[in-house]
Amino acid sequence: MKKNNRNHRAVVTGLGAVTPLGESADKFWESLVTGESGIANITLADTTQFPSKIAGEVTDFDPTTYMDNRDARRMARFSQLAVAAAALAIEDAGLNIESEDQDRLGVVMGNGNGGFPATEDNARLLIKKGGMRMSPHFIPMILPNMAAANVSRVFGLKGYTSTIITACAAGTQGIGEAAEVIKRGAADVVLGGGCEAGICELGLGGFNIIKALSRYEGDPKKASSPFDANRDGFVPAEGSALLVIESLEHALDRGANIIAEILGQGVSSDAFHAVQPDEDGSGAARAIRAALRDAEIASDEVDYINAHGTATPLNDLAETLGIKAAFGEQAYKVPISSTKSMIGHALGGAGALEAVASIKTILENQIHPTINYETPDPECDLDYVPNTSRKQQVDTVMSNSFGFGGQNACLIIRRFEE
Repeated sequence: MKKNNRNHRAVVTGLGAVTPLGESADKFWESLVTGESGIANITLADTTQFPSKIAGEVTDFDPTTYMDNRDARRMARFSQLAVAAAALAIEDAGLNIESEDQDRLGVVMGNGNGGFPATEDNARLLIKKGGMRMSPHFIPMILPNMAAANVSRVFGLKGYTSTIITACAAGTQGIGEAAEVIKRGAADVVLGGGCEAGICELGLGGFNIIKALSRYEGDPKKASSPFDANRDGFVPAEGSALLVIESLEHALDRGANIIAEILGQGVSSDAFHAVQPDEDGSGAARAIRAALRDAEIASDEVDYINAHGTATPLNDLAETLGIKAAFGEQAYKVPISSTKSMIGHALGGAGALEAVASIKTILENQIHPTINYETPDPECDLDYVPNTSRKQQVDTVMSNSFGFGGQNACLIIRRFEE
């Protein structure tokens, strides 16, 4: 019997990503390093009544590429995106599920709001035609756990399965918790990541009314401007990413191509406000320090930080202060960039998409830029890799995610070495 200890190393053997910049990790990365934006006018919802009209959408997505039509009809879009990302990750890892002990295969999925568009659609039916005309699939479509459940069912992953619902920190925490499952020996392989698909009038209304979204009226591709002095809010997005995470022993036994290692994670709570970050960045700093401790590394071993970087005035400042508090003078020496400058903020899926970008950074020794950085903010005075990608040796990455409710999560990912 395998012992439940924490002596196993959690390594990454596959990446799957469905993003506003393409339906593969490679396409996603190729666009990021060239500074391409996937933000455009919204097509998934009527924005007539809203001041914010842009998003990072997964365009031309056909769920039947990854599942049969019957399954696709019975899933909300966030589940469809998750199943697609899982299919891509499993293929990338060369994982033959039928030859595995399926009781030791699992999935940990981060998600923010479940099936907002399906909720909106059925609310309209309720009002217009009555409750008995709603979809019989309504409840299993909208529950946040259904992305993980559908991935488990479609691919036959019969072991440890869980859903992390920590708002914008969920994708990062989903990977961190998946790695923890591996480290304590509770599974051989866990798909870890996150998903989100909430672009609809219901979601847009909720975020617009609290003035969280960018109201930029020019070229949509220039709207998301993290750390810039003129940033005015985040651009909503959708997408999903999953990592195939397995124990080192299992990966070596099956001859897998190991591409990275999850060294550690840190989680904290601001315990401050429902939607605003702790103003001094202390909550972020606690998560960062916890991740460094868990990974057993010093701050000067971090070669790059993939920032939460939402382009909201309060978040970018709080994150900058948190990095300074945790890193000290080293904060001015480590390059930082925001993936959200190019794809927007995919909420519960964001951290997982950024983990894919972080691993690609290690594999390619190239840091993608923070685009739309034009006017420096005196209070955000770190190296945000403005506008142009940078070739640099990168062995260790920290990826940050900070969510509504003061939910903070950080990952430490390192180049694999036996």
